[in-house]
Formats: sequence, C-alpha cells, structure tokens
Amino acid sequence: MKSICVYCGSSLGKDVRYVNAATELGAALATKSIRLVYGGARIGIMGAVAQACLSNGGYVTGIIPEFLDQVEITNTDVSELIQTKNMHERKTIMVDKSDGFIALPGGFGTLEELAEILTWAQLGLVKKPIGILNINNFYEKLLTLFKHMHEEGFVKFSNLNLFVTDENVEGLLQKMEDFDGGDASFEQKLDLT
Repeated sequence: MKSICVYCGSSLGKDVRYVNAATELGAALATKSIRLVYGGARIGIMGAVAQACLSNGGYVTGIIPEFLDQVEITNTDVSELIQTKNMHERKTIMVDKSDGFIALPGGFGTLEELAEILTWAQLGLVKKPIGILNINNFYEKLLTLFKHMHEEGFVKFSNLNLFVTDENVEGLLQKMEDFDGGDASFEQKLDLT
C-alpha cells in the first residue's frame, strides 16, 4: 500500500487514547512511506493524524469540500490540498487516491464513510483493504450490529470478511498488508470461536 485513506472525527472525543492512536497512526504511515489521505481538517482526530504524519516527514493529502472550509478549519499545512464542490466529490477522490482505508473513532460522518466503503467493497467496486481501528473497543457495538445483521439475513457471511480489525496500529497495518480479500472468519475477528 502506497496510500491509506483515514476516516475519523473532526472532534477529539473524550478519551485521550483516541488522539494517541491517531498520532501513532500518522507517525506509522510516515515511517512506512505511506501517503495519508484524509478529510483535510486541522482540528480533532483528523488534525492529529495529519500533524503526526507531517511531523514525521510523511506526505499528506487533505481533501475538503469548500463549504466545510470554516466549519472543519482547513489544514493548509498539508503536502497537497484538494478542495471539492461537495461531499460526494470529496469521497470519490479519497477512494481514487487510496490503496486502503482505516476507520478511527468518529461520529456520523466517519460512520457514513465506513459504511459506504464497505458497501462499495460488497458490490465489488473496491478491492482494497479496509481496516477498523478498534481503540478502547470503540467499534465493538458496531461489530456486534454487523453480526446481528448477518443473523437476521441482511448481510451475507462473506461480506463480514471484507474488513479487518485490530486494537493497535501496527497490528491493523499488518493485517491490511496481509489482507487476502476476505478469507479470515468474522468469528475470529470478534473472538467468538
């Protein structure tokens, strides 16, 4: 992977572990010479992951819609800044410029981006590794919901294997490097075996 798109919050969250994980991820991407592609904000978890990547000599592409320029406070210190007309254009460019995707903690926007990239993978539109960084069990209830969706007949079992999860940055990056297109079992991801 030469570039990874990181979906994450424009807020910091209540637990310092979220910011620490973002900082660790940004530094790891720089160390591995993997370009960070992200939402382009200077604030929140987004700002933390970008600043850590830049501070460690990494290349950062920020992509932000014009209307969010003042809301999310555009990070003009990035290596490459792309302003888009709307959210759809932003997300399309993020996908096009990325070899993989990671969801850090965040709110509705992060959840929507994660759900969309999982849907694209399910439809075969994207065949790139998708990772969920489950810091402090942030995504545990979502993973349980995914299992429930399968049990109720709305999600095929094979589609539960379109992503990898881990509680730490290095573990997740390794799983993404080793991603085989979805052969690892979902039970193993949730430790249900």
